[in-house]
Amino acid sequence: MGKRDSWVAYMNPIAMARTRGPIQSSGPTWEEVKAQLEKKKKGSKALAEFEEKMNENWKKELEKHREKLLSGSESSSKKRQRKKKEKKKSGRYR
Repeated sequence: MGKRDSWVAYMNPIAMARTRGPIQSSGPTWEEVKAQLEKKKKGSKALAEFEEKMNENWKKELEKHREKLLSGSESSSKKRQRKKKEKKKSGRYR
C-alpha cells in the first residue's frame, strides 16, 4: 500500500486545454487598431507648430555656421600654411 500513496494520475495537457474552452484574445480589435492609426496620422497642432519652429531655428543655425565656415576658411588656411612653414624650418636643423 505504501507505493500507491505517492502515485499521481497523468493529466493530458491537450485534453485539459480543450476542456477549458476556446482561448479569449486579450489584444485590441481591428477597429481599435484603425482608430489608433488615424490618431497617429492626424497628430496634434501643437506638435506640428513646434516642429516648424524647430526647423526654422535649425535653418538659421545652419546659415550662421556656414557663414562662419566661409569667412573663417581664409584665416584657417593661413594658419595651416604657417604651421607647415614652422614644421619645415624646425626640420632643417635636425
